[in-house]
Amino acid sequence: MHDGSRRAASPAAARVRSLKLHLLAYFAVMAVLVAINLLATPGGIWFVWPMVGWGPVLAIHTAWAMGLFDILGRKD
Repeated sequence: MHDGSRRAASPAAARVRSLKLHLLAYFAVMAVLVAINLLATPGGIWFVWPMVGWGPVLAIHTAWAMGLFDILGRKD
């Protein structure tokens, strides 16, 4: 009985795992970009643009990991 539930939870667990890696990469890259921006060109704030560009992609990935797009593939 545990094998069936483990297999059923596996795709969801993989989605959450991939989202965690994506979040880790996002925050790590943004921290580096903020540091570079503030150290190299403190007069011009440009680190916001990569945040704005990557943010929607991260939001879509979050929705996918939560299973919000599963209804599109369902055939009732």
